[in-house]
Amino acid sequence: MPERVHHRFDDGPPLSKKIKTSAVTDSDQTKPEQKPPNDTPLREKPPTLEGHHESRSSRPHYPRTQQPRGNSSLKDKSTALLRFRKELPIWSHTEEIRQSLKSKDVLLLVGETGSGKSTQVPQFLIDEPWCRPQSVMISNDEKQQSVRVGGCIAITEPRRVAAITLARRVAEEMGTPLGSSSPASKVGYSVRFDNSTSPSTRIKFLTEGMLLQEMLRDPWLRQYSAVIVDEVHERGVNVDLVMGFLKNIVSGKKEGRGGLPLKVAVMSATADLEGLQTFFDDKHDWKLRQEISKDSEELDYMSNNKIEGTEDMDSEWSGIGSDNENDTSNPKQDSNHPASKETAIEKLSNGSSKPNGFRAGDKALAGSPTPSPLQEEPPPDSPHVSVCHIFGRQHPVQTIYAPHPVPDFVDAALRTIFQIHYKEPLPGDILVFLTGQETVETLESLVREYALALPPTVPKLLILPLFAALPPPAQQLVFQPTPPKTRKVILATNIAETSVTVAGVRFVIDCGKSKIKQFRARLGLDSLLVKPISQSAAIQRQGRAGREAPGKCYRLYTEPDYRALAPAPTPEILRCDLSHAILTLKARGVDDITAFPFLDRPPRDALEKALMQLFQLGALTDAGRINDLGRQIARLPLTAPLGRVLLAAADPAMDCLAEAIDIIACLSVENIFLALTSEETKEQAASARRALHRCEGDHLTLLATVQAYAAETADRKAWAERHFVSHRAMQAVMDVRKQLLAQTAHLALPSPHPSHNASTSTPTARALPTATAILKSFLRGFAANTARLAPDGSYRTLLGHHAVAIHPSSGLFGQRVEAIVYNEFVFTNRSYARGVSAVQMDWVGEVLGV
Repeated sequence: MPERVHHRFDDGPPLSKKIKTSAVTDSDQTKPEQKPPNDTPLREKPPTLEGHHESRSSRPHYPRTQQPRGNSSLKDKSTALLRFRKELPIWSHTEEIRQSLKSKDVLLLVGETGSGKSTQVPQFLIDEPWCRPQSVMISNDEKQQSVRVGGCIAITEPRRVAAITLARRVAEEMGTPLGSSSPASKVGYSVRFDNSTSPSTRIKFLTEGMLLQEMLRDPWLRQYSAVIVDEVHERGVNVDLVMGFLKNIVSGKKEGRGGLPLKVAVMSATADLEGLQTFFDDKHDWKLRQEISKDSEELDYMSNNKIEGTEDMDSEWSGIGSDNENDTSNPKQDSNHPASKETAIEKLSNGSSKPNGFRAGDKALAGSPTPSPLQEEPPPDSPHVSVCHIFGRQHPVQTIYAPHPVPDFVDAALRTIFQIHYKEPLPGDILVFLTGQETVETLESLVREYALALPPTVPKLLILPLFAALPPPAQQLVFQPTPPKTRKVILATNIAETSVTVAGVRFVIDCGKSKIKQFRARLGLDSLLVKPISQSAAIQRQGRAGREAPGKCYRLYTEPDYRALAPAPTPEILRCDLSHAILTLKARGVDDITAFPFLDRPPRDALEKALMQLFQLGALTDAGRINDLGRQIARLPLTAPLGRVLLAAADPAMDCLAEAIDIIACLSVENIFLALTSEETKEQAASARRALHRCEGDHLTLLATVQAYAAETADRKAWAERHFVSHRAMQAVMDVRKQLLAQTAHLALPSPHPSHNASTSTPTARALPTATAILKSFLRGFAANTARLAPDGSYRTLLGHHAVAIHPSSGLFGQRVEAIVYNEFVFTNRSYARGVSAVQMDWVGEVLGV
């Protein structure tokens, strides 16, 4: 176990004269609620830094060697790395892992951080006889046809940066080119908007979402002999869906694979092993039937009753002004009409009509010759699951807790960074875990400012951010070797918590918090809150310091606070909007949602809310089955509402596809406008952005900003600085924009205006579609996110009549318009609508068909 020590963060020498006032003193430690003196420069706006150290090549881990040239160099590199591979703890388990998957179809592998499981397991399996491609005969429309099954191994990762980095590392170890760089490449990766594979690819790293996309084309995953699910403990929505689909393939008859099994390896450092083993056993199905039966006994869904959470649906929609808003008795009404919801919702979760009195979950039992589930005996353990434990190459990590609660973790992290830099010798890079992009950029500017005051005798600091919205080239800078006489400081979100190993890290600073989305289905409210992490996440963060050598982890919270943390994070599927997940299931042939094998069953009200949202978007028929529109939305790498917007904009009646793509690209990054703190800079920014502002609201303001940035041919970075726009975010916007254009072409949607092709970003002269067409397109996707002005001057949502305020960051803040449409309904200190535009009530009625 790592040593746990109480240390002060202030027992080093003062940082410098410039930052001496911000150093923590003994009195500060005894009075944690005290803020730094008023003359401290901690929160001053930092000056712009011109210098930025760049290194020569990218290495995710292990020894740093020259970039290989040619096949001989690749093989030499592979031979040199073999010695380090053999030192990994997992190497001694090679034969155990091979034999486990030879005899059984499922392997549960728990390996400590640093054991090498993510890079080594696919290499152990690639030469197994069962991993070779085979030709089999399958039945297709009562005809026999020969298909090729297997030959490739898929490894899923929760984040794109992990997939790319691990693929690069495995390619080096195997002595093969990476991805599409060579037709002979045996290792590739596939992430959103970036597919780098070759016809010879045998090992493919991909995000969980990309594997789900591949299931649209091939639900049996015939390309793969094995699927390895890495970091399953993170429990995102996509990993839960992947696990359910894999269970169905493993436990089914495998007729779509010609009887050949699909091998599955589930890997994690902190996962609930017993729960996973039960999930793949037949006992899981037995327990699912028990739960469904209990729900059916508790909830009486007779035809004259409404599903829970829909009893006020009529009144929620009555803000439109329909004369028959409470009349639900007419079965001939259009299925998109809100009044027909109760007729349709009984069919949605099961994908078919049922007689009166049908209860949710009955279809899972229909036609079964077995007795009532409550009378069934649990089946014996399944024989096709094996378990393997790997005890890591985890170097000792000294854990240093804060003696008192920290009032401001950004300031505490700043002080700790410089105390480490003054006290600890090189080599030894620092990894700081923060809550989000805003805190990363705030601390980045502060560290850069204080680094200017370092004495010449002190090593330089190389400050690098790492968060999801960062463009991939900027993310890869983190993995480049640290220059001589320099200490690297990586400021990261939880993207660096698992899978990703940054060479040289010896010190971790853990703020103990992360941003969590919490969706309240009954209110349709998505809250983005900063909450404490779990103990398993804290252990993962701590482990980053001991990957290559003994290290230290500075926890900016007390030891009692650590003990009070939840043991594991709440699975995302239990706390998020499920509309995209349900659409994913429906698009892959799962009509009966209640019978799908979830690791944890989502709340019933969340499922019902998601089904109703998809029904309102037009993605489902009134029988609950996915239609052509829903299939098109499912093929887009967007949320269901944004996908609906894109398809509406492609309609010839709207003819604003290019503009919708520009706006959606902006919504795909956190914020393109810089966050400002002082009143002076806010006034300067308002003046500079005046030419970009549009009175219709935020959507058209985003459009104007993208078009102005794209039209800039001289110096886009200077343009962004003049307008207080994030150049880094705009680079990401342009990348997403390019990829969305390629996606629309792949879907055979009407071509956008020629000015928006993939090779140019400069718009040509033409009359733009009207603001009305653009906003009506957004209403198609966000009709449920509308509010009207109340007599008291507040806004009330049309669904539920909840009070909502326009977010202060919106261009419409403080204004009164007839009605608004918004992207997000979030809760911080109150309920806010964010991403707001003004619309007319008759537009809303036209879109809703009332």
